Amino acid sequence: MKTRQYQLQRNDDGPATLKQVEATVRPPGPRDVVVRVRAVSLNRRDVYVRLGLYPGPKPPTLVPLSDGAGEVVAVGTGVTRVVTGDRVAANFFQQWLEGRPRPEYLATALGGGIDGMLSEHVTLDEDGLVKLPDYLSYEEAATLPCAGVTAWNALVTRGRTQPGDFVLLQGTGGVSIMGLQLATALGARPVITSSSDDKLARARGLGAAATVNYRSTPDWDQAVRVATGGIGVQQALEVGGKDTLQKTLASLGQGGHVALIGGLTSFGGEIPSGALMGNNATASGIYVGSRADFAALTAFLAEHPVRPVIDRVFEYADAAAAYDHLDSPHLFGKVVIRL
Repeated sequence: MKTRQYQLQRNDDGPATLKQVEATVRPPGPRDVVVRVRAVSLNRRDVYVRLGLYPGPKPPTLVPLSDGAGEVVAVGTGVTRVVTGDRVAANFFQQWLEGRPRPEYLATALGGGIDGMLSEHVTLDEDGLVKLPDYLSYEEAATLPCAGVTAWNALVTRGRTQPGDFVLLQGTGGVSIMGLQLATALGARPVITSSSDDKLARARGLGAAATVNYRSTPDWDQAVRVATGGIGVQQALEVGGKDTLQKTLASLGQGGHVALIGGLTSFGGEIPSGALMGNNATASGIYVGSRADFAALTAFLAEHPVRPVIDRVFEYADAAAAYDHLDSPHLFGKVVIRL
């Protein structure tokens, strides 16, 4: 069977060309599943992979994107976890099922170490799939494997967020908006920063307890402390990187936890030991999560039907424009491609 897909094609370590091709669908082995992909979503990582700036191997051809959802259309003879017709999403790390990560697991990241989801059909091991809550559309479900699991891992698996906790979120990209929605559903009190008052107003509509415009308030860490009554935040999803880390640490309260997730300003930054020791605080490096994390997230969503925020849905033919839209100053939530 033939299928349409996009490939990143490159001749060196520089930027790759995004090209639509026709490919042969790999028939399922005994434990494999063929999924008709209905929607995919983009993450900042996908831009770095396309530009050749992401760590790891750079194969001459690669099907991009880690995040996709669709319908099971064929199964191997030994498959027991799913059946034809099931609605599923692919796990970011195909072999990280539970427990601690291992190097060999990290090499199975879709759209990085192995071919990803920007294809009408994909053939994956049954262990690399998670069933979806019924209420989610394919477009909504496609936002979960990276941004959703990252936010869940930061807030719950590592952060152990409690009702009433103050949670610091930065900007209005996919991880931050999903973190805002999950924190609200967990009974926590989100505090979010942005340079746009319009975006902050939208964030309040999603449950933000307090907002801070970091452009008009350069000392935004002090404003965060004021918003928390002086105690600081118990959780912080640090996506800004080098230029925001020190203010994030200054925003932490006693026993706080900072999840180190991204580097929108640039990666790096120092964490003085005193910033953690003096506050009895902890820091976690977050690189998405396991299938167990994803399954815990979907179970939570089945009980707390959060609808992921989608900024814009692009059609399959406009995949290149979807990449470009990630740099839009008006971005709020996730960018999705419908297949």
